[in-house]
Amino acid sequence: MKSLKDKPKFNAIAFIASDVPEAQLARDVLAKRYGDAQPAEADAIVALGGDGHMLQTLHRFINDKIPIYGMNRGSIGFLMNDYREDDLLARLADAETSRIHPLSMIATDRAGKAHKGLAINEVSLFRQRHQAAKLQISIDGKVRMEELICDGILVATPAGSTAYNLSAHGPILPIKAPLLALTPISPFRPRRWRGALVPNRAHIAISVMEAEKRPVSAVADHFEIRDVVKVEVEKARAIELFMMFDRNHGLEERVLSEQFRY
Repeated sequence: MKSLKDKPKFNAIAFIASDVPEAQLARDVLAKRYGDAQPAEADAIVALGGDGHMLQTLHRFINDKIPIYGMNRGSIGFLMNDYREDDLLARLADAETSRIHPLSMIATDRAGKAHKGLAINEVSLFRQRHQAAKLQISIDGKVRMEELICDGILVATPAGSTAYNLSAHGPILPIKAPLLALTPISPFRPRRWRGALVPNRAHIAISVMEAEKRPVSAVADHFEIRDVVKVEVEKARAIELFMMFDRNHGLEERVLSEQFRY
């Protein structure tokens, strides 16, 4: 693929559709009209589906530096552009590109095995059984919270701050903010703790206390590890993703607008 600095003309497009009939039909129509390149040979990938499909597509090509343009054939479509069959080449040429970095997760289980995962939206920890989790939180090697009793906790990127993080009453982060949101899920003690904003260069370590009695699972987007004893999270600086949006409807504008919804 050409360098993004060369402003490719997007002559070769790869269409990746979710399994829903609307997305499959859209793929057939668009591929017939614009051709359908192999992803490795494409100037851009067009993802057809909903937000979940967009995340899956970003993960699938996470190391390939191919710009991805989504068109909504799902429900919410926060990460997608409106679906239209006309003028696709012009829309791609005029699109704004958001460059984002995922989170790197290393989750160590009770057997001592380390599992690595990447998250575009968030890394989450959840209690596995009826008892609340007991967690200890460290930032850059310093313990910041000795004990958090809760259903779980998550670390969200700015891109993911409007997803599960917002549902858990976490803050919305501007897309270019050099921050991560650390948000508790149903905190019991300390009851009034609402979370924290930490620099995106920070190394976050969450230790599970009483892990056998109070088992916890860790999830990086769709990748889950059960019975963890420690989860380490930091920005994956070496990985850069390119999401394309119609002009004046980019990710920065969407995140800003979300703060004024009621």
